[in-house]
Amino acid sequence: MVKHIQYKPKPKKCRQCGNQFNPYTPLQIVCSINCSLEYVSEREVNKRVKTMKKELLTHSDYLGLLQVVFNKFIRLRDKDKGCVTCGKPFRDKYDAGHFMSVGAYPNLRFNEDNVHGQCVHCNQHLHSNNAEYFIRLPERIGLDRFNKLLEQRNEPLKLTIPEIKTLIEKYKKLCKS
Repeated sequence: MVKHIQYKPKPKKCRQCGNQFNPYTPLQIVCSINCSLEYVSEREVNKRVKTMKKELLTHSDYLGLLQVVFNKFIRLRDKDKGCVTCGKPFRDKYDAGHFMSVGAYPNLRFNEDNVHGQCVHCNQHLHSNNAEYFIRLPERIGLDRFNKLLEQRNEPLKLTIPEIKTLIEKYKKLCKS
C-alpha cells in the first residue's frame, strides 16, 4: 500500500504585494489571482523596457560595454604575468592599462597588444608609467609585434555597432573559457 505524503507548506511572502500567505504548491510565488495578474503584467513591462533601452543605446554606449568586457578579458589573460611595467605580481585589484592612451590613439583601444595587466599604482598614480612600459612591452609581446603596434598607431579604425556587438560576444566567450 502506497502512502501519500501531504504537502504542508511553509508560509511565504508574496512577490507582488509582500503579504504572508500559505501556498497550495511549493512553486507558488504570489498569494492571489490579482497579484498573479499584476506580477505577470509588471514582468512584461520590464521586458519591454529592457528591449527599448537596448534599442536606445548609442555607438558610444556600445563602446563602453565593449570596454568593460575587453578589460575583463585582459585582466584574466594577464592575471599570472604580473604588472607589465614594474613586474610585481598582482594582488586583488589591477587594471587593464593601455600603452598608447585611448585619448591619443582611439584606434588602438581594443588592440590586445596595446593593453596589458598593470598594477593600480603604475597605471593610475604613475599615469601608465610609459617609460617602463616602452622598455618592457617588447619583452612581453616580441619586437615584431611591438613594431607592428607602433605602425598601427596612425591607422584609422571605425567600428560599426554590429562589429562592436560581435566583439562583445567574442570577448564574453573568451572570458568564460
